[in-house]
Amino acid sequence: MRRRIVLVGLLAGALACVGQVARAAPSEAERARIERLIAFVGGQTGLKFVRNGSAYSPADAARFLRGKFDKMGEHVNTAQQFIDEIGSRSSTTGQAYQIRFADGRSMTAAQFLGDELKRMDR
Repeated sequence: MRRRIVLVGLLAGALACVGQVARAAPSEAERARIERLIAFVGGQTGLKFVRNGSAYSPADAARFLRGKFDKMGEHVNTAQQFIDEIGSRSSTTGQAYQIRFADGRSMTAAQFLGDELKRMDR
């Protein structure tokens, strides 16, 4: 009887892990939205992506976001989570990423990407 209880417990645990793995990556639709956000960043002109005090071109920023998504993407399920967890702040320093426009204005990358996500969803 005890062996049966242990086996049932192991089976339940294994099934729970499978459920976690199934939720551990974005759906194809959400992945497409994330890809569009990364492409949006890479296609910009006249702005700099500021990360940990250093300014980068839009193309470099897109490559960086792509690499970070490739490494950490299993932790997000939606494009909004991508913005919140990957595209808005440094995972090492916690410092918010900034977007600096040619005219000197700046905004957080979270707002910049969030505005684009809203535009995409219209």
